[in-house]
Amino acid sequence: MRVFISVGEPSGDLHGANLVRELQSEGVQCVGFGGPRMQEAGCEIYQDLTPFAVMFLQALKFIPQMWGHYRQAERIFATGQIDAVVLIDFPGFNWWVAKAAKRHGVPVFYYGVPQMWGWLPWRVRKLRRLVNHVLCKLPFEVPWFAARGVSANYVGHPYFDELHTRQLDPEFLQEYGDQRRPLITLLPGSRDQEVRGNLEWLLETALRIKQEVPAVSFAVACYHPAQAEYVREVVAAGHLPIDVFVKRTPELIELSTMCVACSGSVSLELMYHLKPSIIVYRLKRVQAILKWFVMTCRFITLVNLLATDDISRRAGRAGEATGGDPSVPFPEFAWQKNPAPEMSAIAVQWLQNPEELERRRQQLVQLKAKYAIPGASVRAARYVLEQLKSSRAGAAGVAGEAMAADGADDDLPASVSVAAATIARQVRFQSPASGSTGRRAA
Repeated sequence: MRVFISVGEPSGDLHGANLVRELQSEGVQCVGFGGPRMQEAGCEIYQDLTPFAVMFLQALKFIPQMWGHYRQAERIFATGQIDAVVLIDFPGFNWWVAKAAKRHGVPVFYYGVPQMWGWLPWRVRKLRRLVNHVLCKLPFEVPWFAARGVSANYVGHPYFDELHTRQLDPEFLQEYGDQRRPLITLLPGSRDQEVRGNLEWLLETALRIKQEVPAVSFAVACYHPAQAEYVREVVAAGHLPIDVFVKRTPELIELSTMCVACSGSVSLELMYHLKPSIIVYRLKRVQAILKWFVMTCRFITLVNLLATDDISRRAGRAGEATGGDPSVPFPEFAWQKNPAPEMSAIAVQWLQNPEELERRRQQLVQLKAKYAIPGASVRAARYVLEQLKSSRAGAAGVAGEAMAADGADDDLPASVSVAAATIARQVRFQSPASGSTGRRAA
């Protein structure tokens, strides 16, 4: 059995690698588009798409390359040697992969579906048309998708699989932890454009905090060396006493008193380590305008969404800023204007008021106990395999009944067997979401 996995972001590459290991343990051969982690896990990678993890208008310059990769996927599916396609995040390109798979009758599983409950909800029509099964990371996604005719199943967030098995460097924890207290870690994001967009605000926030609390120390956690080099240049130009590290994100989070982070899946890591944090995301003018038309949820931070009973934007009270909402653990600022004054004021309050810092930590304790449960990769792999085996069994049953009927009456034309086999192939890949059928060779 061969499964094609399509991933285009660093976080998706991590989740894809864990899924690859689980599928391979059941004898499944994994191929597809991914990154270095998936390749290290044993997946045969046709293209590394992680360098294309950009957003909005910056993605336009990569259209020629992405079109070539899409055509490559089309040719692979046309061979009839792929039993299923698993998409992980990266919706801009993965919609095209889904379309190519559907055209060739290959069932499509979306593991980590786009957050259409939060913005651009009309995309669910495309999801219903192109995807057979949705594997949800967040519990409130299942009823949302089910109400819109999508086959959805909750498997949990795969990020907790990685966090549960991750080993921190004890030497670094000992050496750096003894020198830096209290410590605030700045997390500017994993994408280069996020780093360049949010770093200025993070550094200004740090400078303002330092003026009020001189004893505090700061560190920046970078995803790769090129980012660290850029950050060091900016820090040096501003003569800021801030340390910069690469591949030390979990250790720095663990050592921190609190963090200031760019919005993303890192919020789940902050919850896992029980670190009170402030979340920021810099919006361009057009993004800030569109936010009020396309965004339907109240928060942008996953942890805050898990902490609230009603994620809809209408749940917020008029004039209430998400940065000051005490009901959620992470103040967040998805703004166009610089929120450094507001963020630094919150950080100073936490540092000078340990009771408030502890109250935030206790919110995270409760959320971690409820949601930070490992095993999503196992559950996702098991679901994919069960669906494929069930489809094969159903197809074999249809074909067997047709063959028995053909043998019982020699006067039946041979074309009956051919027709039965054709029906079996179609039944095998019938979509529970849309009722459509495929045309893949057995």
